[in-house]
Amino acid sequence: FGRNRCMGSFHSREKKSSMAGKVVIEASAKHTATLIFLHGLGDTGHGWASTLAEIRPAYVKLICPTAPVMPVTLNAGFRMPSWFDLRSLSLTEPEDEAGIKSAAKNVHLLIEEEEKAGIPSNRIVLGGFSQGGALALYSAFEYKKQLGGVVALSCWLPLRQLFPIAALGNKETRILQCHGDSDPVVPLHWGQESYKMMKTFAPNSNFKTYMGLSHSSSTEELSDIADFMKEIMPSL
Repeated sequence: FGRNRCMGSFHSREKKSSMAGKVVIEASAKHTATLIFLHGLGDTGHGWASTLAEIRPAYVKLICPTAPVMPVTLNAGFRMPSWFDLRSLSLTEPEDEAGIKSAAKNVHLLIEEEEKAGIPSNRIVLGGFSQGGALALYSAFEYKKQLGGVVALSCWLPLRQLFPIAALGNKETRILQCHGDSDPVVPLHWGQESYKMMKTFAPNSNFKTYMGLSHSSSTEELSDIADFMKEIMPSL
């Protein structure tokens, strides 16, 4: 569920700073949009920051927060950065509903901070990988204001039984779901089942499958993410 293993080498040329548990990479041009990206289980905000800094448009500020450290049931109670508790590798087992809802509220606070700084919600994209992607999807549907888009990588929609009733907003927002067909951690069918379910109430969802890709990212996927961001948040 955790660290991505990107194909290729990516190094940020922008200045990075860790602030209160998050990595912030400022826009290199006039700041008119923001990407908030949530890492996978056991990772930190640094895990994706440099890679995403290379592909985001120059006017986009990048925020990569780090999850709190907590015991994770799936890993025998071992403490690690995790957005919420993961109890099993099954879509039918009970989920950490309270933890997921609490984590979503913290994501909403990050969005609201950007709004207070002058970036409208429809110029804010929420994204994530694995557990972070799951939280990004849930948080977007629980947010009443329209977001610019959602990027959900190698993940699933948590608390599926609550939807579509739980979707308070962003049902018309563009969503890009990406998943490798050789993912041994979050199986492809998890993503596919979430997509099919989401499509019934979020028609602007799109699902892309990458042949041979495991629980990681690739240059092809990153290129698709870059194109998607330019489409949904063009330069002003």
